[in-house]
Amino acid sequence: MKPSQSDPTVQPVPASVVETVDAADTTLSNPRWAVVALGANLGNRLENLQGAVDALADTPGLRVKAVSPVYETEPWGVDPDSQPSYLNAVAVLRTTLPPSSLLERAQAVEEAFHRVRDERWGARTLDVDIVSYADVVSDDPVLTLPHPRAHQRAFVLAPWHDVDPEAQLPGHGAVTALLAAVGPTGLTPRPDLELRLPE
Repeated sequence: MKPSQSDPTVQPVPASVVETVDAADTTLSNPRWAVVALGANLGNRLENLQGAVDALADTPGLRVKAVSPVYETEPWGVDPDSQPSYLNAVAVLRTTLPPSSLLERAQAVEEAFHRVRDERWGARTLDVDIVSYADVVSDDPVLTLPHPRAHQRAFVLAPWHDVDPEAQLPGHGAVTALLAAVGPTGLTPRPDLELRLPE
């Protein structure tokens, strides 16, 4: 039965809504590459990293396309004997989320694993850092892109290079060259540990 023109439930869609939907469709057909660094040095470190990968994969508008090998690393920025060692990895994403929404999701994932932010470079159950988002370069203090210290960190550069040897860090150049400059100090590959890509 075709609704009559007098049916009050049949309303024309406002032009503003159509524009919003069209804009969203454009975004959905144009996902961006993003790289996220994962780290944990408290609790079951491997389970925490896998949990982060799974939680990211469960995010609408986001697909985990690759996960790196796992590395064990000395804590960064603190006395090595003051904290347990970290497990680190990198995930490569395709996402239609804008950077601000991706940051919110990353922080929500951290909080789900009881991440506590009481000291800089403190021990943590889970760290989810956005390393880069497309070719965006931004000095926004809430989310600086690319990550302001990624080019100095072997525990980011080495696993990223493993999954994407041609990778470029916006504003800094080839990950291969950055990794060569930093060197593998304090970095131990853990081929006995493996992160799974979500089904």
